[in-house]
Amino acid sequence: MPEISRRAFGGLVGGGAVTAVAATTTAAEAAQAPAERPFRARVAGSTGRRPNLLVILGDDLGWADLSSYGAPHIRTPNLDRLARQGVRFTDAYSGSSTCSPTRFSLYTGRYPGRTKGGLAEPIANRTQGLDPNHPTLASLLRKTGYSTALIGKWHCGWLPDYSPTKSGWDEFFGNHGGVLEYFSKLGQLGDHDLYEGDAEYQDLRYYTTVLTERAVEYVSRDHDRPWLLNLNFTTPHWPWLAEGDEETGAEIAARIRAATSQAEVSNALNHYDGGSVAKYTEMVESLDTAVGEVLAALRRSGQEEHTLVYFASDNGGERWSYLWPLSGEKFVLQEGGIRVPTIVRWPHRIDGHQVSHEPSFSPDWTATFLEVAGARPDPAYPLDGTSLAGYLLRGERLPERDLFWRVRANRALRRGRWKYYQDAAGKDHLYDLGADLREQADLAPDEPNLLAELKAAWERTAAGLLPYPG
Repeated sequence: MPEISRRAFGGLVGGGAVTAVAATTTAAEAAQAPAERPFRARVAGSTGRRPNLLVILGDDLGWADLSSYGAPHIRTPNLDRLARQGVRFTDAYSGSSTCSPTRFSLYTGRYPGRTKGGLAEPIANRTQGLDPNHPTLASLLRKTGYSTALIGKWHCGWLPDYSPTKSGWDEFFGNHGGVLEYFSKLGQLGDHDLYEGDAEYQDLRYYTTVLTERAVEYVSRDHDRPWLLNLNFTTPHWPWLAEGDEETGAEIAARIRAATSQAEVSNALNHYDGGSVAKYTEMVESLDTAVGEVLAALRRSGQEEHTLVYFASDNGGERWSYLWPLSGEKFVLQEGGIRVPTIVRWPHRIDGHQVSHEPSFSPDWTATFLEVAGARPDPAYPLDGTSLAGYLLRGERLPERDLFWRVRANRALRRGRWKYYQDAAGKDHLYDLGADLREQADLAPDEPNLLAELKAAWERTAAGLLPYPG
């Protein structure tokens, strides 16, 4: 697709005028909207038409970084509207506490520790990646006739061995690594990291703008079959850059080019000497605007009714995120590291103005997407997630099950309202999340039998995973 000028693109999507109108309309809608009610499935017949799947990820977006999740200083009118039009999940989790393991769990529907590449937390060199022979959401859907595309951050391995196009996606436009400078597109290995398919692509505009443009183009096409679009923004991941910050971006890019070691590249991109609450707010609000433009294009295309939209973050927030009342952040398995904002909208099958407190995590959504699309998992690679389709569409109760996490430094398991957590020092904790969302009242001494039961359940699951190297 040829590059489109900023002015031309503004004409296509309405530019700032659309954003301004959307924000105003959302404020009016919010004032008049019905109160959020507990989720209840709309048990009704379907046309049998398989939905499009628009799966959107923010990057390091904290659980309370949206105004609909409690942020007092961040305005997210488009995502708030999406929540009002569908279901807002309060107890939804990522598959891990860092980028690439969660993406492994969402792409495969399995614990990251099932695969060698998923043991990296996160992937940081060319030797690690998602085995192209492993079935993925995209490859399984493609077998049933879906078109598949991934736009944005892949972070499951670099060329020549790993790529979305080797793992089931028909199209790829984005970056292979976990982070890049938003204008030059210099990535975590110190080289250029923007690709169309397997070929380098040059575009020096702000990355969120570039990805939004591509996503708008994709959903606006005259599709002749159902499609899956994984739209993975890097916003609001560091470096702390918003539209108009080209000068700061150029300084970071110069440090990357001058780096003589991987550590120097990482230090430049980590941007420890930059950022602020105000800058982070600007980045989150730009993500909200981008999502709004893609959803507006979906509506104009006439596909909104039959498109299931899923929005979440790849893990908990970091540094400037608003996480109250959660403890912890990215990298750890406390609630702040894994509980993420999650919104689902499907007008054809799911009513709006609803909230669900049912616990879920990334592999559950893989199983859900496969079921609603009429695809089956590969029996040689059984899923670790539980499909939520029965709960969402047929009013069925979710089966009792454990949510499991393992990272090098921590372990965690949630069963109902109870959470078992082991910290980096090896100390076991037990929390009642129904009464103590902040994980401050450690009930391990009071409930030793329950602690032992949950710890044993964690050990049984962990025994079936690959060991960490070293």
